[in-house]
Amino acid sequence: MADYAMDSLKRSMAWDEERFGREYDLDIFMIVAVSSLNMGAMENKGLNVFNDKYVLADPETATDTDFAGIEAVIAHEYFHNWTGNRITCRDWFQLCLKEGLTVYRDHEFSADQRSRAVKRIAEVRGLKANQFPEDQGPLAHPPRPRKYREINNFYTSTVYEKGSEIVRMFATVLGQDLFRKGMDLYFERHDGQAVTIEDFVKCFEKVSGRDLSQLEQWYHQAGTPNLTVNATWERTEKRLVLEIEQSSKATPGESRKKLLHIPVAFALFGTDGKELNAASAEGAQIDNGVIHLRKKNHRIVFEGIKERPIASLLRGFSAPVTMSFEQKQEDQLFLARHESDLFSRWQALSNVATAALIAATKSARGGQAPAFDDALITAFGEIAADERLEPAFRALALTLPMEGDIAREIGSNVDPDAIFDARQALQARIAASFKTAFEKQNSGLEESAQFSPDAASAGRRALKNVLLDYAALAQKSAALPASHYSAATNMTDRFAALAILVHRFSGSVEANDALAHFEARFADIPLVMDKWFGAQATAPGVNALASVRGLMTHKGFSFDNPNRMRALIGAFSTSNPTGFNRADGGGYQLLTESVLKIDRQNPQTAARLLTAMRSWRSLEAVRKAKAREALSLIAQEKSLSTDVRDIVERMLA
Repeated sequence: MADYAMDSLKRSMAWDEERFGREYDLDIFMIVAVSSLNMGAMENKGLNVFNDKYVLADPETATDTDFAGIEAVIAHEYFHNWTGNRITCRDWFQLCLKEGLTVYRDHEFSADQRSRAVKRIAEVRGLKANQFPEDQGPLAHPPRPRKYREINNFYTSTVYEKGSEIVRMFATVLGQDLFRKGMDLYFERHDGQAVTIEDFVKCFEKVSGRDLSQLEQWYHQAGTPNLTVNATWERTEKRLVLEIEQSSKATPGESRKKLLHIPVAFALFGTDGKELNAASAEGAQIDNGVIHLRKKNHRIVFEGIKERPIASLLRGFSAPVTMSFEQKQEDQLFLARHESDLFSRWQALSNVATAALIAATKSARGGQAPAFDDALITAFGEIAADERLEPAFRALALTLPMEGDIAREIGSNVDPDAIFDARQALQARIAASFKTAFEKQNSGLEESAQFSPDAASAGRRALKNVLLDYAALAQKSAALPASHYSAATNMTDRFAALAILVHRFSGSVEANDALAHFEARFADIPLVMDKWFGAQATAPGVNALASVRGLMTHKGFSFDNPNRMRALIGAFSTSNPTGFNRADGGGYQLLTESVLKIDRQNPQTAARLLTAMRSWRSLEAVRKAKAREALSLIAQEKSLSTDVRDIVERMLA
């Protein structure tokens, strides 16, 4: 079951030699897998220790997501040999250098092994789902914190994922050649040393001859910057004017924000879908398709534009920012059809869907049936049918923004039930509109060859299972996913069908039969049973709380196993917005009881579970009051660990 981990290690070693010129320096490299580990892995020199979920896998027990996770985590810990071990941190405040740089390296490795566009979309979805809420709430902190109470609580998405995005911006600003020269100098100059972020930045300043202090400021400032954009097409003058303002809201301990260097990759498109080239541009430094924002306000004028252009900004997500750009829906749908940057193509469709879902949420709260524009529905059908696009991309494009994404965009007075209803309504509309087409496309993706975890095969399975979900929704019957469950020859397809049954047809004979069969078949394989617990914990609706409480008494559940706690309690609190955020506060009560119990024996896991409530202030008044009450009960406990007290007090501050 460790074959794929071994293959991933060999590929990561070869990649690091080619991409960064880094060879391994010992005669042997050892990996140990353990089943009870609070974290994913530890990069001890020459002897990496892994949670067994990131080592053990075969087609019968692991999904494509598991295989991709093994590939990424095995590579990440190996890459720490140079960025973490041979060059290490002077102190804990430099943690984001070690981790952010290594996350960037493992992201690049996975992008080269798989699909760069699909990998980038997955990275940004994860960043927005986890790091953006962290940056916008009471747990916000700079990637390099100025103080800490418990260092375990700073193994955060900000340190890891935002740290990676900062390194990516250095590569964007400098270009790949200078970035590689800077990395070469970093390895040469600091091999065997304990270093700081300033040491890292100085290497790039040395090779480029540039002052990068404003770009370095990203390490020292919390919060997610916002770009407000206004575009004006002056037809007579054949001129496009972009007015861009950067701003950052106050975060805990930081009321005043400094201006950042924000690289905005862009392109201008004509009506034929081809890029337009301006005769000249003034108002900001622009090179290699990147606008460099350094001031609060920029007025950028593009001359010699012969037709009204459609602007695509933040291509490839060139900076971890939000953007307020009142772009016409037809322009965004145009980009969704014609943008050559596939990330931006996905983002354009996602933007339109998000706006529609926010409007539908307002309708649902007002007791009205949500309505959706035909042009948006048509766009989903076109992407599903476009075989020029790789299946993995089509699967991502057909996956609507998640409930947490919509809540984040709404920002305040959030009603999770209304968001759920809106999202269900849009899914149902898409499913009904393309019922026959989706069923045909789904059947055309059936595999006859032996299972392979390669990217292309995984992409076909991803698309097939997204289409299966739509088809089941259109048929309003559990028969189709039940049939797919019975016919599945690998865990990816089997678990996808199980999740559809449990989430869409909870309580049905088909769902109950599949759950019973799954448990009987995999009861002795803990990593697979984690999936069984997780599927039920994330089933939406009013019955979720009772289901989770029941599963906590199951013989397979244990408060001694971090993986099992994350699979049930963690999945319920982070990935079941309607079940967890019940208006009666029952979900918060369950988490409170669990955190207090777990804290007595595993403070690190207890603190991680508690961060599920980081966005409690954004909820509507009734839920907000219940959440505050739950947090206050935890804070009143006199015997709290430092880990949990640190989190709860920051949340309530």
